[in-house]
Amino acid sequence: MPQFVIEREIPGAGRLSQDELRDVSEKSLAVLGELGPDIQWMHSYVTDDKIYCIYFSPNEDLIRDHARKLGVPADRVSAVRGMLDPDKYR
Repeated sequence: MPQFVIEREIPGAGRLSQDELRDVSEKSLAVLGELGPDIQWMHSYVTDDKIYCIYFSPNEDLIRDHARKLGVPADRVSAVRGMLDPDKYR
């Protein structure tokens, strides 16, 4: 299944508490449950003002539908075309 990186601009994201991150994660999982098994959240990286999420999805439209229903931005959705792994080149 295609993999995507979602860039979400959320000012102050790095200052969100663990409880706030848990709450949005639980809401995200509930929306994913409504959308069905075709879309999967793998993990996310929280930086100062952005959250980068890794998803498997058959298409970008389903990711954007998830973001709308969740009420969080999906400012940039990029399809992964390849992966570099340092272990592969050692």
